[in-house]
Order: sequence, then structure tokens, then C-alpha cells
Amino acid sequence: MNPNALNTTAADDSSQRLERLTHTAQRMLERAQQLGASQAEVSCNEDSGLEVNVRLGEVETVQSSRDRGLAITVYFGQRRGSASTADLAEGSIEATVAQACAIARYTEDDPAAGLADPAALASVFPDLDTWHPAAPDADAALELALACEQAGRDADARISNSDGAGVSSNTSLSVYANSHGFIGAERSSSHSLSCALIAGHGDGMQRNGWYSAALAFADLWTPQSVGRTAAERTVERLQPRSLATGQMPVLFAPEVARSLMAHFVAAISGGSLYRKSSFLLDSVGQRLFPDWFAIEELPLLPRGWRSTAFDGEGVATANSRLVDDGVLQRYVLSSYSARKLGLRSTGNAGGVHNLQVRANAGNLEQMAAQMGNGLLVTELMGQGVNAVTGDYSRGAAGFLVENGQIGHAVDEVTIAGNLRQMYQRIVAVGNDVDPRSSVQIGSVLIDQMTVAGDD
Repeated sequence: MNPNALNTTAADDSSQRLERLTHTAQRMLERAQQLGASQAEVSCNEDSGLEVNVRLGEVETVQSSRDRGLAITVYFGQRRGSASTADLAEGSIEATVAQACAIARYTEDDPAAGLADPAALASVFPDLDTWHPAAPDADAALELALACEQAGRDADARISNSDGAGVSSNTSLSVYANSHGFIGAERSSSHSLSCALIAGHGDGMQRNGWYSAALAFADLWTPQSVGRTAAERTVERLQPRSLATGQMPVLFAPEVARSLMAHFVAAISGGSLYRKSSFLLDSVGQRLFPDWFAIEELPLLPRGWRSTAFDGEGVATANSRLVDDGVLQRYVLSSYSARKLGLRSTGNAGGVHNLQVRANAGNLEQMAAQMGNGLLVTELMGQGVNAVTGDYSRGAAGFLVENGQIGHAVDEVTIAGNLRQMYQRIVAVGNDVDPRSSVQIGSVLIDQMTVAGDD
């Protein structure tokens, strides 16, 4: 894609804006201490962006946004109070700090409350290449969206309608500071180009689409590539069939395979564990996956979607194995959840950062050949996952695989199993990684699940 399609040469004032946010955070911390707080932490952010949408060659929406916010949490011993505002005027900041302090005075002691351990806070802040702003230009963005949609509509005569195309460009500045003396500033950008199309007529219509996303605008697919891919995926969905209910292998395409990892991370996260609402309680040291399987967390990955030198509490992050040789190495903990469990923070306040799942197989077509006969899932519907038991049941659509070849479209089926058993029955992870997510994972083949259809 032409990097000059959006203006990337405009003056970059992000450093000055971060300095202003830092100064505001320091003032709030000082005021909290003057009001008697024993500890305090402040988060400040400024976000801006442009989003345009077109449909059938006409402009539908053009939206420019600029948001900012401040949030402060104060501690009076182990009593905690929080307040936030989007108004950076001096009077509003003063009132926000005072409100947080007033709330804290009326809350109960919480033995797990408090800032992160000072010794765990980050002191090194490498450049992780997450800042690639593109100054919003509505006319140029609309031109790209229109070209994307037109390429999709022209790609195949069976494309009968459009749900539109869109371009977005966003930047975010943030500062976290606390009364231990920690100050961390970050800036990031993200851009996307998408297209959704409709093929067929009447009851036989099918909808599908595609999108490209990247931290740097120049890394996006061309609008023609996105439009043509959206058309191909939509046409492939025509004349779907159901399946007979039974047991069969299931191959998850990369864009849906990452949801399997999302369920896993939720189950090993501190909040689920100390509330005892996880099917993976007391699982550190247990073999949860096949012995070749590994998941690495890479918070220091250059140009990663969730790269950061520190978590939401200022705790230093580090590249580490979450799963090694199929064995869970650690949980995902903030300082609060770690204290509730009698453990130490893993630098995951705010979530995980850039998971990378080890591959042991080729691309989607090669994995379909390896599977032989089964179901390729390209879309999941519903939220049928029980976090306490691990029971899994979701609506699905995709394609039947016969004799290693991807065949006709399939919809109106349900796939079911238990996540603990599903993880153990993973036989292959592909190298066809979907780069549009912080979870870097290829296709995933599970050797047996229950597939329920209408036939």
C-alpha cells in the first residue's frame, strides 16, 4: 500500500503531549499525598483517530475523534478509592483527587490492596517500534475505502451487494505514574482497512469479508488485495450444507484458533483463580497440552501488538515461557491477584503481551491434507464456554474436508467438547500465523470433537 496515501509527514508533537500528561500525573500524585494518601497511582491517556466507511460507492460515515482521560487510585493504608475524569482543567483534577480520597476513607480494608512491589518496577524502557502515526486525511481515507469496495464488487459476478468498506487510523499516548516514583510513558498506533460483501440472491445469500490491520500504515495490504480476498471468501460460502452429527477431527483456521488461546489465558488468570471460577485451578506444573507444545509471552517483541516494557502497574515485563513442553509454567497475575493467591506478580496487570504458539506443521492446505476427513472451521458463533468446567459448545461454519481436500461450505453446525481435553488432543499447529492479533498462532488441528448438524 502506498504509505503516502495518508499524511505521515505532519509534525509529531507526541513527545510534548506526553510531557504534559506526565506533569499532570505528578501533580495529581502530589495532591493525593497532601490529602493524606499513603500511596497513589495515576493513569493518563490521549487517543485520537479517524474512521471512514463507504457502501455501494457512497460515503456513509466520517468520524474524527480525540479523547483523553485521567484516573487516580489512592490508598489510605489498605483502603482504596478511585475516580476518573476527562476534564484536564485544574479544578476538575483537584475535584477528582479529592473524590478518590473521600471514597477511600469509607471503604473496608483489603489485605491485597496496594501498589506493586517497588523492586519489581521497570527501570529500562527500550524502543519497541510501536509508534507509526499517520495524520488523518478524510479524503485520502475515503479514496482507499472506495477502491477497496470496488475491487471486491468487481472480483466476481456472484457478488450481489455490499456491507461496505472502511479505513481507520488511530494513535494513543499514555502515562502511568505512582508514588513509588515510577513514571512510564508509552505511545502506539494502529491502522486498518476492511471490506464486507454479500454474494448470491434471496435465501441463498451469504456474507463474508476480510480486513488488514497493522501498527504501521505502510504495512497494510493494498485496498485491491483486501477487496479481492473479501470477495473470494464470500463466494466460497455459497450453497452451504449441514453435516450429520458425529465425532470427527476439527481444524480451526488461524483467525478463529486464537480464541482457543483466549479461553486458556482467561482460565489461568488471577481473577478467575482466586475466585475459584476456573477449570484450570492448581494447574501449574501440569501437562495441559501435548509434549511438543509451547506458548511464549513476548512483551518486548519489536512492533508487537501488545509490546510494552511495563504492565498496568509499572511492573517490568520480560519474555518468558507460559507453556513449555506442554506443561504450564506459571499463571497470569497482577500484584493484587498475586497477593490473593500468595504468589508474586508476573507483570500481567492488564493482560498478556504478544503470545507466540509453537508450530509443528505447515499451512492450512497441508494441515487439511494431514487431517484427511473432517471439518474446517472458519467462523464461530455464540459464547457457549463454561469457564468453571471447561465445557465448550459453539455454533460454527466452515468447510467439509474430504480425502485431504477442502470441499463445500458448511454452516448450521455446533462443535462441542471440553477445553481441557481439547488442549490435550491438539495434534498440530500450523505455521500460517494470522499477523492481525497479539496472539500469534496458526491453524490448530484437534483430532476429535463432537460435531452436531441437521443432516
